[in-house]
Amino acid sequence: MIDIFDDLTAKDHLPAISEKELSDADVLVELTAIKKRLGSRVVVLGHHYQQDDVISFADIKGDSLELARKAAEIKDAEYILFCGVHFMAETADMLTGENQKVILPDMRAGCSMADMANRREIDVAWKYLTECTSEKIVPITYINCTAALKSFVGENDGSICTSSNAEQVITWGLSQGEKLLFFPDQHLGRNTCYKLGIKLEDMVVYDPRQRFGGLTPEKIQKAKVILWYGFCSVHQGFNPEHIKMWRAKDPERKIIVHPECSFEVTQGADLAGSTSYIINQIKAAPAGSKFAVGTEINLVNRLAKEYPHLDITSLSPYQCLCTTMYRVRPRWLLESYRAIERGEAINIIKVDDVTKKYAMKALEQMLAIS
Repeated sequence: MIDIFDDLTAKDHLPAISEKELSDADVLVELTAIKKRLGSRVVVLGHHYQQDDVISFADIKGDSLELARKAAEIKDAEYILFCGVHFMAETADMLTGENQKVILPDMRAGCSMADMANRREIDVAWKYLTECTSEKIVPITYINCTAALKSFVGENDGSICTSSNAEQVITWGLSQGEKLLFFPDQHLGRNTCYKLGIKLEDMVVYDPRQRFGGLTPEKIQKAKVILWYGFCSVHQGFNPEHIKMWRAKDPERKIIVHPECSFEVTQGADLAGSTSYIINQIKAAPAGSKFAVGTEINLVNRLAKEYPHLDITSLSPYQCLCTTMYRVRPRWLLESYRAIERGEAINIIKVDDVTKKYAMKALEQMLAIS
């Protein structure tokens, strides 16, 4: 399996177009032309957090769950250009055919949350946790993780989840055993479990930076849910003070946030849900409705443009930008197209067969649940 941090100086891992070679306007013109020339040979998938000038070239737009499902439906395209981050491209590779190639326009487009858990750390934690209790622990991983961690979940009869289906998957997990290990995002796990009626005192955080994760055997035995310490840096940019500010400034404005936000933020908001949930709530709102949205700024700005009859702004006065998503730019998308046209495709994401076998088991379990 390709690691985004392996050999980043290699020719086929980094964009080839010089910053000075083409102007931004020229890039868009050539990109439009080459996309037309290659036609249905190439399908572009775009995550909602991408910049507007990238998302405008996407054939399919969506959140992680939508794009996973759509990737599985693509049968004819030779190439899938995934405008997202590395773990999303891995998922697409596992769900598409052997005759298809998944390409990530910039191999440096990773995810800080996904980097907060690796297979070695999870294996160490699993050994310790299972030795501390005789009760069955069901592993659930947020889709924002590497294929290696998805494989771990499949090997141990767990499931993947997204922010869209976390409630369904966690409910399923609790029907399969007495405890859950939820990783890598503690906030999605805590917010979802609390919504399902699990008390905060029944959840503990495992921190791999501490000896034994910072947990005694007694704490593990008492807990119903063990949360990994990870988090999304973008969604931690929102805090309760922002909510207080809007409540005082504009009490009629509805506050809607993503469940990767902290417990205090989601509890203080009017609504909390996945990217698709946020989009659908805004789409259905009557004219004149006002929203302060706690999620990635590219999506917030796009929603404000798409629904001019609504008053939409970010919950935070500062730009909460996903910098790794931002690495995917039109000129790197263009270089991916150029390489395909030359017959020398670059940045191909390929998950090895063993990893894929068990990761697919976990993915199929998720799709069956949701």
